[in-house]
Amino acid sequence: MQKKIKVEGATQQARARALIVPREHGAWGLLLVPLFTGVAAGLAPEYRIGALLVFTVCATSLFWARTPLESLLGTGVLKAHTPEERRTALLAAITLTAVSGACLAALMWNGKNLQLLLLGGAAAVAFAAQALLGRLGRPARMAAQLVGVMGLTCAAPAAYYIGTGQLDERALVLWAANCAFAGDQIHYVQLRIHAARAANFSEKIAQGRTFFLGQLVLLVVLVAAVLLRVAPFLTILAFAPVLFRGTRWFFSEPEALDVKRLGWSEMKQGVTFAILLSAAFIFS
Repeated sequence: MQKKIKVEGATQQARARALIVPREHGAWGLLLVPLFTGVAAGLAPEYRIGALLVFTVCATSLFWARTPLESLLGTGVLKAHTPEERRTALLAAITLTAVSGACLAALMWNGKNLQLLLLGGAAAVAFAAQALLGRLGRPARMAAQLVGVMGLTCAAPAAYYIGTGQLDERALVLWAANCAFAGDQIHYVQLRIHAARAANFSEKIAQGRTFFLGQLVLLVVLVAAVLLRVAPFLTILAFAPVLFRGTRWFFSEPEALDVKRLGWSEMKQGVTFAILLSAAFIFS
């Protein structure tokens, strides 16, 4: 009996944790990579480290608050069923929203950093569009994820703006670069899952033609942006690892899909991209 009670208690604790703690480790990466690149690219003589720390807390709190809110609304993977579960999710949502609100108020106190409202509005529109697309079911899942990326990667121009006080062309290019990278990652992971049984180039290209062409389009856009001096030259280097791994898969030998290994590999890609893109902006 005691063993059964302990098992049930552990199960309830695990479920309560799942109701309030974000489960998408990849989504954390989609937030933290642009946040890091925005902080690094925004290095300036008058660098405001205190404001950036406050913004980091604000961004992570807002991201975290989404999980308990989805649990309450029933739009997430898990839904709060019992009164205790609803109380737990509600308390977490209120606490995290209050923390993010307090941080935002501190950042904008006395009329400072008002352009954060523009980026916040853009992120809100992106997340609203993601929610609407999510209601369309499985066929729109990829589109919903790609639209949501635009909201998450707002952290890049926002951090850059906090650091420099400027929401300029470099901030927008930084945003676009992070969007492109995150979109490439999402598309690649989905392709690897859906084409897990593809045994040769013909079968892989049949299922991944859109991704393959997307890789080529991305490379052309990067070269054009560099030649037009819209993006730093080293931006191409930052994208080189993901372009290589995405293209190489089509010509590689078939291998069993290991989702965990794929996740770690993409995490390494994210770290590499963050470092290289930051270097591209710092040294430009």
